[in-house]
Amino acid sequence: MVAAQAGVSRATVSRVVNGSPTVTPEIVESVNRAIAELNYVPNRAARMLASRRTQVIALIVPESSAKIFADPFFAQLVQGVALHLADTEYMLNMLIESEANSGKTRRYLLGGNVDGALVVSHHAGDHSYAQLNGTLPVVYGGRPLVPEDNEPYFVDVDNRGGAAAATEHLIGSGRRRIATIAGPQDMPPGFDRLDGWRGVMRANGLDDSLVARGDFTVASGAEAMRGLLEREPGIDAVFAANDQMAVGAYQALAESGRQVPGDVAVIGFDDNSFAETASPALTTVSQPAVGMGQAMAELLVQIIEGRPHQDHLVLPTTLVRRASA
Repeated sequence: MVAAQAGVSRATVSRVVNGSPTVTPEIVESVNRAIAELNYVPNRAARMLASRRTQVIALIVPESSAKIFADPFFAQLVQGVALHLADTEYMLNMLIESEANSGKTRRYLLGGNVDGALVVSHHAGDHSYAQLNGTLPVVYGGRPLVPEDNEPYFVDVDNRGGAAAATEHLIGSGRRRIATIAGPQDMPPGFDRLDGWRGVMRANGLDDSLVARGDFTVASGAEAMRGLLEREPGIDAVFAANDQMAVGAYQALAESGRQVPGDVAVIGFDDNSFAETASPALTTVSQPAVGMGQAMAELLVQIIEGRPHQDHLVLPTTLVRRASA
Protein backbone atom coordinates (compact mmCIF):
# COMPACT_ATOMS: atom_id res chain seq x y z
CA MET A 1 0.00 0.00 0.00
CA VAL A 2 2.84 2.39 0.80
CA ALA A 3 4.59 1.49 -2.43
CA ALA A 4 1.39 2.01 -4.46
CA GLN A 5 0.65 5.37 -2.84
CA ALA A 6 4.23 6.59 -3.30
CA GLY A 7 4.43 5.25 -6.84
CA VAL A 8 7.54 3.13 -6.19
CA SER A 9 8.40 -0.54 -5.73
CA ARG A 10 8.15 -2.42 -2.45
CA ALA A 11 11.93 -2.84 -2.54
CA THR A 12 12.34 0.94 -2.63
CA VAL A 13 10.03 1.33 0.36
CA SER A 14 12.13 -1.26 2.20
CA ARG A 15 15.32 0.68 1.43
CA VAL A 16 13.78 3.92 2.71
CA VAL A 17 12.48 2.28 5.91
CA ASN A 18 15.91 0.79 6.58
CA GLY A 19 17.75 4.05 5.94
CA SER A 20 19.56 3.07 2.77
CA PRO A 21 21.70 5.93 1.36
CA THR A 22 21.05 4.78 -2.23
CA VAL A 23 17.59 6.38 -2.50
CA THR A 24 17.21 9.94 -3.78
CA PRO A 25 15.90 12.59 -1.38
CA GLU A 26 12.80 13.13 -3.53
CA ILE A 27 11.81 9.47 -3.33
CA VAL A 28 12.56 9.35 0.40
CA GLU A 29 10.23 12.32 0.91
CA SER A 30 7.51 10.68 -1.19
CA VAL A 31 7.74 7.37 0.66
CA ASN A 32 7.80 9.04 4.09
CA ARG A 33 4.73 11.06 3.14
CA ALA A 34 2.91 7.86 2.19
CA ILE A 35 4.04 6.20 5.44
CA ALA A 36 2.67 9.11 7.47
CA GLU A 37 -0.64 9.18 5.59
CA LEU A 38 -1.18 5.43 5.99
CA ASN A 39 0.15 5.28 9.58
CA TYR A 40 2.45 2.48 8.52
CA VAL A 41 4.64 0.81 11.16
CA PRO A 42 7.15 -1.93 10.16
CA ASN A 43 6.19 -5.38 11.39
CA ARG A 44 8.71 -6.12 14.12
CA ALA A 45 8.29 -9.90 13.97
CA ALA A 46 8.86 -9.94 10.22
CA ARG A 47 11.94 -7.77 10.54
CA MET A 48 13.32 -10.10 13.22
CA LEU A 49 12.90 -13.08 10.91
CA ALA A 50 14.57 -11.28 8.02
CA SER A 51 17.49 -9.78 9.97
CA ARG A 52 17.83 -12.52 12.61
CA ARG A 53 17.95 -9.74 15.19
CA THR A 54 15.49 -8.85 17.92
CA GLN A 55 16.58 -5.19 18.23
CA VAL A 56 16.44 -5.75 22.00
CA ILE A 57 19.27 -5.35 24.53
CA ALA A 58 19.12 -6.70 28.07
CA LEU A 59 20.44 -4.73 31.03
CA ILE A 60 21.22 -7.20 33.83
CA VAL A 61 21.50 -5.91 37.41
CA PRO A 62 21.95 -8.77 39.92
CA GLU A 63 20.85 -6.68 42.91
CA SER A 64 17.62 -6.30 44.87
CA SER A 65 15.13 -3.77 43.51
CA ALA A 66 15.27 -1.91 46.84
CA LYS A 67 19.01 -1.39 46.47
CA ILE A 68 18.80 -0.39 42.81
CA PHE A 69 16.17 2.28 43.33
CA ALA A 70 17.98 3.69 46.39
CA ASP A 71 21.32 4.12 44.61
CA PRO A 72 21.66 7.11 42.23
CA PHE A 73 24.48 5.33 40.36
CA PHE A 74 22.05 2.94 38.70
CA ALA A 75 19.73 5.73 37.59
CA GLN A 76 22.63 7.62 36.04
CA LEU A 77 23.99 4.55 34.27
CA VAL A 78 20.56 3.59 32.88
CA GLN A 79 20.17 7.20 31.71
CA GLY A 80 23.42 6.88 29.80
CA VAL A 81 22.36 3.60 28.17
CA ALA A 82 19.00 5.10 27.18
CA LEU A 83 20.64 8.23 25.77
CA HIS A 84 22.75 6.18 23.37
CA LEU A 85 19.98 3.76 22.38
CA ALA A 86 17.54 6.63 21.73
CA ASP A 87 19.13 7.21 18.32
CA THR A 88 19.04 3.52 17.39
CA GLU A 89 16.31 0.94 16.77
CA TYR A 90 17.25 -1.03 19.89
CA MET A 91 14.88 -1.40 22.84
CA LEU A 92 16.07 -1.95 26.42
CA ASN A 93 14.92 -4.72 28.78
CA MET A 94 16.05 -4.56 32.42
CA LEU A 95 16.50 -7.75 34.45
CA ILE A 96 16.65 -7.16 38.23
CA GLU A 97 17.62 -9.72 40.89
CA SER A 98 18.58 -12.10 38.08
CA GLU A 99 20.55 -14.33 40.45
CA ALA A 100 17.36 -15.32 42.27
CA ASN A 101 16.73 -17.69 39.36
CA SER A 102 19.91 -17.89 37.33
CA GLY A 103 18.62 -20.73 35.14
CA LYS A 104 15.60 -18.69 34.08
CA THR A 105 17.79 -15.70 33.27
CA ARG A 106 20.22 -17.81 31.24
CA ARG A 107 17.40 -19.43 29.27
CA TYR A 108 15.97 -16.01 28.48
CA LEU A 109 19.30 -14.64 27.32
CA LEU A 110 20.05 -17.64 25.11
CA GLY A 111 16.50 -18.09 23.83
CA GLY A 112 16.73 -15.63 20.97
CA ASN A 113 15.03 -12.85 22.94
CA VAL A 114 17.91 -10.34 22.89
CA ASP A 115 20.82 -9.41 20.64
CA GLY A 116 23.19 -8.75 23.52
CA ALA A 117 23.46 -7.95 27.22
CA LEU A 118 24.87 -5.24 29.48
CA VAL A 119 25.86 -6.46 32.95
CA VAL A 120 26.34 -4.03 35.85
CA SER A 121 26.98 -4.40 39.58
CA HIS A 122 28.13 -7.97 39.07
CA HIS A 123 29.62 -10.10 41.81
CA ALA A 124 32.30 -12.75 41.38
CA GLY A 125 29.79 -15.50 42.24
CA ASP A 126 27.01 -14.45 39.84
CA HIS A 127 26.15 -17.15 37.31
CA SER A 128 23.29 -15.95 35.09
CA TYR A 129 25.58 -14.54 32.43
CA ALA A 130 28.74 -16.57 33.10
CA GLN A 131 30.26 -18.11 29.97
CA LEU A 132 27.84 -16.30 27.64
CA ASN A 133 30.56 -14.39 25.80
CA GLY A 134 31.02 -17.17 23.26
CA THR A 135 27.35 -17.24 22.23
CA LEU A 136 25.89 -13.82 23.07
CA PRO A 137 27.61 -10.41 22.99
CA VAL A 138 28.07 -9.21 26.58
CA VAL A 139 29.54 -5.93 27.84
CA TYR A 140 30.32 -5.57 31.54
CA GLY A 141 30.17 -2.41 33.60
CA GLY A 142 33.48 -2.93 35.40
CA ARG A 143 36.06 -5.58 34.63
CA PRO A 144 35.00 -9.08 35.74
CA LEU A 145 37.04 -10.27 38.72
CA VAL A 146 36.90 -13.94 37.74
CA PRO A 147 38.87 -14.86 34.58
CA GLU A 148 36.77 -16.28 31.74
CA ASP A 149 37.53 -18.49 28.79
CA ASN A 150 36.88 -15.59 26.43
CA GLU A 151 38.41 -12.15 26.97
CA PRO A 152 35.48 -10.04 28.24
CA TYR A 153 34.33 -6.72 26.85
CA PHE A 154 33.95 -4.08 29.53
CA VAL A 155 33.71 -0.38 30.32
CA ASP A 156 35.13 0.65 33.67
CA VAL A 157 36.18 3.77 35.55
CA ASP A 158 39.60 4.35 37.09
CA ASN A 159 38.64 3.07 40.54
CA ARG A 160 42.22 2.58 41.71
CA GLY A 161 43.31 5.99 40.49
CA GLY A 162 40.33 7.72 42.07
CA ALA A 163 40.89 6.04 45.43
CA ALA A 164 44.58 6.89 45.25
CA ALA A 165 43.84 10.55 44.53
CA ALA A 166 41.47 10.71 47.50
CA THR A 167 44.04 9.14 49.83
CA GLU A 168 46.84 11.40 48.60
CA HIS A 169 44.62 14.42 49.25
CA LEU A 170 44.05 13.32 52.84
CA ILE A 171 47.77 12.77 53.40
CA GLY A 172 48.56 16.12 51.80
CA SER A 173 46.22 17.85 54.24
CA GLY A 174 48.20 16.41 57.18
CA ARG A 175 46.06 13.37 58.07
CA ARG A 176 47.94 10.26 59.16
CA ARG A 177 45.48 7.85 60.84
CA ILE A 178 43.49 7.25 57.68
CA ALA A 179 40.90 4.47 57.64
CA THR A 180 38.83 3.16 54.75
CA ILE A 181 35.32 1.78 54.45
CA ALA A 182 35.68 -0.64 51.56
CA GLY A 183 32.93 -2.07 49.40
CA PRO A 184 32.26 -5.78 48.79
CA GLN A 185 35.44 -7.55 47.73
CA ASP A 186 33.62 -9.74 45.20
CA MET A 187 32.84 -6.64 43.10
CA PRO A 188 35.32 -4.69 40.93
CA PRO A 189 34.69 -1.24 42.54
CA GLY A 190 35.00 -2.63 46.05
CA PHE A 191 38.21 -4.50 45.27
CA ASP A 192 39.92 -1.82 43.18
CA ARG A 193 39.11 1.13 45.47
CA LEU A 194 40.54 -0.71 48.46
CA ASP A 195 43.62 -1.55 46.42
CA GLY A 196 44.07 2.11 45.44
CA TRP A 197 43.83 3.30 49.06
CA ARG A 198 46.19 0.59 50.30
CA GLY A 199 48.82 1.30 47.66
CA VAL A 200 49.12 4.97 48.65
CA MET A 201 49.13 4.19 52.37
CA ARG A 202 51.99 1.71 51.96
CA ALA A 203 53.92 4.02 49.65
CA ASN A 204 53.84 6.66 52.38
CA GLY A 205 54.76 4.28 55.20
CA LEU A 206 51.35 4.58 56.88
CA ASP A 207 49.25 1.94 58.64
CA ASP A 208 47.00 0.17 56.12
CA SER A 209 45.21 -2.05 58.62
CA LEU A 210 42.31 0.32 59.39
CA VAL A 211 39.88 -1.36 57.02
CA ALA A 212 36.17 -2.02 57.50
CA ARG A 213 33.79 -3.34 54.86
CA GLY A 214 30.28 -2.31 53.89
CA ASP A 215 27.83 -3.12 51.12
CA PHE A 216 27.58 0.38 49.57
CA THR A 217 24.55 1.33 51.75
CA VAL A 218 24.27 4.15 54.30
CA ALA A 219 23.56 1.72 57.14
CA SER A 220 26.65 -0.35 56.37
CA GLY A 221 28.80 2.79 56.30
CA ALA A 222 27.58 3.82 59.76
CA GLU A 223 28.19 0.35 61.18
CA ALA A 224 31.66 0.17 59.64
CA MET A 225 32.60 3.59 61.05
CA ARG A 226 31.49 2.60 64.54
CA GLY A 227 33.69 -0.48 64.34
CA LEU A 228 36.68 1.54 63.15
CA LEU A 229 36.33 4.04 66.02
CA GLU A 230 36.23 1.22 68.53
CA ARG A 231 39.45 -0.19 67.11
CA GLU A 232 41.24 3.15 66.73
CA PRO A 233 39.71 6.20 68.46
CA GLY A 234 42.50 8.37 67.01
CA ILE A 235 41.34 8.08 63.39
CA ASP A 236 41.64 11.50 61.75
CA ALA A 237 40.37 10.65 58.23
CA VAL A 238 38.35 8.06 56.35
CA PHE A 239 37.98 7.23 52.69
CA ALA A 240 34.66 5.55 51.94
CA ALA A 241 34.25 3.53 48.74
CA ASN A 242 31.00 5.32 47.86
CA ASP A 243 29.05 8.40 48.90
CA GLN A 244 26.32 6.48 50.71
CA MET A 245 28.79 4.81 53.05
CA ALA A 246 30.47 8.19 53.57
CA VAL A 247 27.11 9.64 54.69
CA GLY A 248 26.74 6.65 57.01
CA ALA A 249 30.18 7.47 58.43
CA TYR A 250 28.93 11.03 59.09
CA GLN A 251 26.18 9.57 61.27
CA ALA A 252 28.54 7.43 63.33
CA LEU A 253 31.02 10.28 63.76
CA ALA A 254 28.26 12.61 64.98
CA GLU A 255 27.12 9.96 67.46
CA SER A 256 30.65 9.81 68.88
CA GLY A 257 30.88 13.58 69.23
CA ARG A 258 33.42 14.01 66.43
CA GLN A 259 33.16 16.83 63.91
CA VAL A 260 33.76 16.65 60.14
CA PRO A 261 36.30 17.79 59.04
CA GLY A 262 37.74 19.23 62.27
CA ASP A 263 38.26 15.88 63.97
CA VAL A 264 37.87 13.48 61.06
CA ALA A 265 38.07 14.30 57.35
CA VAL A 266 35.81 12.24 55.09
CA ILE A 267 35.98 11.51 51.35
CA GLY A 268 33.50 9.44 49.33
CA PHE A 269 33.30 8.12 45.79
CA ASP A 270 30.62 8.72 43.08
CA ASP A 271 29.65 12.42 43.36
CA ASN A 272 25.91 11.86 43.37
CA SER A 273 22.94 13.34 45.23
CA PHE A 274 24.21 11.99 48.56
CA ALA A 275 27.39 14.06 48.20
CA GLU A 276 25.49 17.15 47.11
CA THR A 277 23.07 17.13 50.07
CA ALA A 278 25.50 16.00 52.80
CA SER A 279 26.36 18.45 55.57
CA PRO A 280 29.12 19.44 55.43
CA ALA A 281 29.34 19.10 51.66
CA LEU A 282 31.15 15.88 50.84
CA THR A 283 34.53 15.81 49.13
CA THR A 284 34.30 12.88 46.73
CA VAL A 285 35.67 11.19 43.64
CA SER A 286 33.46 11.92 40.64
CA GLN A 287 32.90 9.04 38.25
CA PRO A 288 31.10 9.52 34.90
CA ALA A 289 28.18 7.13 35.48
CA VAL A 290 26.11 8.54 32.59
CA GLY A 291 29.13 8.38 30.30
CA MET A 292 29.79 4.82 31.42
CA GLY A 293 26.26 3.79 30.40
CA GLN A 294 26.62 5.50 27.03
CA ALA A 295 29.97 3.84 26.37
CA MET A 296 28.65 0.41 27.35
CA ALA A 297 25.65 0.71 25.02
CA GLU A 298 27.79 2.03 22.16
CA LEU A 299 30.30 -0.80 22.51
CA LEU A 300 27.58 -3.46 22.61
CA VAL A 301 25.85 -2.12 19.49
CA GLN A 302 29.20 -2.03 17.67
CA ILE A 303 29.81 -5.68 18.59
CA ILE A 304 26.30 -6.76 17.57
CA GLU A 305 26.55 -5.01 14.21
CA GLY A 306 30.08 -6.19 13.49
CA ARG A 307 31.55 -2.70 13.45
CA PRO A 308 35.11 -1.81 14.61
CA HIS A 309 35.30 -1.54 18.40
CA GLN A 310 37.60 -1.59 21.42
CA ASP A 311 37.66 -4.58 23.73
CA HIS A 312 37.56 -2.41 26.82
CA LEU A 313 37.51 1.22 27.92
CA VAL A 314 38.53 2.81 31.24
CA LEU A 315 37.06 6.25 31.95
CA PRO A 316 38.86 8.83 34.13
CA THR A 317 37.74 9.98 37.59
CA THR A 318 38.13 13.39 39.21
CA LEU A 319 38.51 14.46 42.83
CA VAL A 320 35.86 17.05 43.74
CA ARG A 321 36.98 19.07 46.75
CA ARG A 322 34.31 20.26 49.15
CA ALA A 323 34.09 21.01 52.86
CA SER A 324 34.49 17.52 54.37
CA ALA A 325 38.20 17.16 53.57
